Amino acid sequence: MSELQREVSELEGRSATAARLFDIRRIIGGLFTLYGVIVTLAGVTADDADLDKAVGVNINLWTGLGMLALGLFFLGWLWLRPTAPPPPGAEDETAEDAAGPGTPRD
Repeated sequence: MSELQREVSELEGRSATAARLFDIRRIIGGLFTLYGVIVTLAGVTADDADLDKAVGVNINLWTGLGMLALGLFFLGWLWLRPTAPPPPGAEDETAEDAAGPGTPRD
């Protein structure tokens, strides 16, 4: 395997890792799960004054559980359907398409 082929395969691996790392499902799922835990804990520790403000409904608890469920849904979706790396030629084609018509190509 030549030096160039090894370098290209290494860059393709990095690209696939970056695509998985910055998947929007990971970001949304992580944030909703984190905030869901925080709001659920606020609902569990609510006192009577907090419940009276919300007419007897523990809104922090229910909202936190909903956020937690949504966050876990996104993380589960990411785990069940991981992001496939783009084919090697797809990045070159998108760069040419973004250049627009009339742009000289090598």
